[in-house]
Amino acid sequence: MALTPAELVKADQEHLIHPLHHPIDHSEPIVYVRGRGATVTDATGKDYLDGLAGLWNVNVGHGRAELAEAAAAQIKELAYFSAYTGSSNVPAITLASRLVDLASNVFAAVFFTSGGAESNESAFKTARFYWKAQGKPDKTKVIARANAYHGVTLQAMSATGMGAYWKMFEPRVPGFVHIPTCYPYRQVDQKPGESAGQTAARLLEEAILREGADTVAAFIAEPIHGGGGVLYPDEDYFRLVRKVCDTHQVLFIADEVITGFCRTGRWFAMSHWNVKPDIMSFAKGVTSGYLPLGGIMVSKAIKDTMDTVKPEDRWMHAYTYSGHPTCCAVALRNLDIMEKERLWENAAKMGDRLHAGLKRAFGNHPNVGDIRGGKGLLAAVEFVEDKATKANFGADKKLANRLMAEMAKRGVMTRVRAAAGAHPNVGDSLFFSPPLVVTEAEVDRLVSVARESAKAVLGQ
Repeated sequence: MALTPAELVKADQEHLIHPLHHPIDHSEPIVYVRGRGATVTDATGKDYLDGLAGLWNVNVGHGRAELAEAAAAQIKELAYFSAYTGSSNVPAITLASRLVDLASNVFAAVFFTSGGAESNESAFKTARFYWKAQGKPDKTKVIARANAYHGVTLQAMSATGMGAYWKMFEPRVPGFVHIPTCYPYRQVDQKPGESAGQTAARLLEEAILREGADTVAAFIAEPIHGGGGVLYPDEDYFRLVRKVCDTHQVLFIADEVITGFCRTGRWFAMSHWNVKPDIMSFAKGVTSGYLPLGGIMVSKAIKDTMDTVKPEDRWMHAYTYSGHPTCCAVALRNLDIMEKERLWENAAKMGDRLHAGLKRAFGNHPNVGDIRGGKGLLAAVEFVEDKATKANFGADKKLANRLMAEMAKRGVMTRVRAAAGAHPNVGDSLFFSPPLVVTEAEVDRLVSVARESAKAVLGQ
């Protein structure tokens, strides 16, 4: 006999540990039971517009029967077998080749993981491996940025630039250094005449020199920050970053876990700036969340190094589920959908509509400091108590969480980031990252519900 919604909630609260777990945030959980397109339905039958594509990942939308069919077909043939050296499978081989093609042959090869944190762990280890193989074993440090999110396994958490994730798990892994990010609305340490991009790139170079270039293995950055605030960089930033990394022999890791697979109106976001990373981590949209999969793509120089070291110095890194046949089969079908429906085009078109709608709705609002968007379906509105000084609302106001709750009442689910302190820290931010199949009417509803919710919370 099926459990009632109340029974489901009771069992959930008693037996299930959730990500970022604390019962104070789980007194009235929503139990989701169905999804179609950009809509999800809870156990009581209420529908919600999915404003964040699940968790930034359901790119092709919910309820795609063809992805279930792809999984079932592969499971019937070969659900799983190890992809360790000496064995392989057709879906993993095919997917790796296809991803190299989609990335315009910037990369030479792919290693598969189960998700984004594992991908970044793999990237960090690969950077260390590469420099040891090059006879530079002291190049082990990783430079990351404030407001970055790279996962919360211990090494990925140490790269993540949000202190709330560190507090109860310190000490962090040594060798991770944080610098200010490129944040045009609140750029720190900016000199007269510098763009935010020039400032942030300069701060990277200063950090490399301060640490010693002979100790720095890599710099990691999201093309557009996700959970840290959907922070868009200046257009000059990544070209300058690439130049700094080349000058000091530092590998550039692009974390495209959120921005990859058509999210920004292109297959991969770094192509907006025509910048080629040495390593790219990916996950989320590669399967649109239908099965867990992630990975890293590496340059020819790194792949050649892997292939030419002595056997006893091999790349001793592995996961049981690397190259999982069923996950790779679903990813291949997911890419078919993206290509057939040209979802990068809808992401770009609907992203422009979303950004324009947010600017119309909030451009003159006295408590809106910044509206970010313009590259596909990835946008944010940042709220401040004082527009002139960029002063944030106090934590006691719980503005971001109240906004999210008001939107849920109106049938829209999304995520927020609560203010992390006084300026220049990020203010209360409301995020938008719907499935790439979202329609014009649904985009307009996202905007109107956000505006209504802000009025309910702020009175204007």
